[in-house]
Amino acid sequence: MSNGDNTAGPLLAGRGLVKAHGRTEALRGAGVELNAGEILALTGPSGSGKSTLMHCLSGIVRPDAGTVTYAGRRLEELPEERLSELRRTEFGVVFQFGQLIPELTAADNVALPLMLAGADRATARSAAAEWLERFGARGQEDLRPGEMSGGQAQRTALARALVTGPRVVFADEPTGALDSLAGEQLMTALVHTARETGTAVLLITHDAQVAAYADREVRLRDGVLAPQGVAA
Repeated sequence: MSNGDNTAGPLLAGRGLVKAHGRTEALRGAGVELNAGEILALTGPSGSGKSTLMHCLSGIVRPDAGTVTYAGRRLEELPEERLSELRRTEFGVVFQFGQLIPELTAADNVALPLMLAGADRATARSAAAEWLERFGARGQEDLRPGEMSGGQAQRTALARALVTGPRVVFADEPTGALDSLAGEQLMTALVHTARETGTAVLLITHDAQVAAYADREVRLRDGVLAPQGVAA
């Protein structure tokens, strides 16, 4: 699944996805496609299944039914260790509440994916500092998550998601902890980076201003996604 994959059609596609949490059906046959280099906004009310869909598309959880295809390969056919490798290298994931490692500084949180891939600490931290600066977090390299504001933590999480040069970034409410000006600055930096690198981005958001940054918007309601996009 290298960047040189020669596959027709969407880079990432989920089709007929079903996922239940206990007796609650979070997804009831949802389907979505993401093209290479595209920024897609996935919107919908709270509880509509947006985060569950993101978790299925990124291989974090396996759907109860349906398929997820990435670069011509079905994720459900891959062993867990290959999925973990995929999330470290070709997928970047930004969770709604950051999910940074509390014992590590901002720089080490961002550097961790590079070190797991074999980079030495000095090289990885240098790259981490560059990404933190790109997302407006210069000067917080030595802060630990417990010392950060919500906005600082989210900027750190976004830098961590992009530091490996992934093909797809999943961003769950990336501006949720930011005020409007900081959110605008973060989205501008994210879109600029995606355009510059050709990274595809799936934005999970209920904020119309965030969705407006996307090339296309699709809406999820009651676990079902409209098959055609709604123009952003």
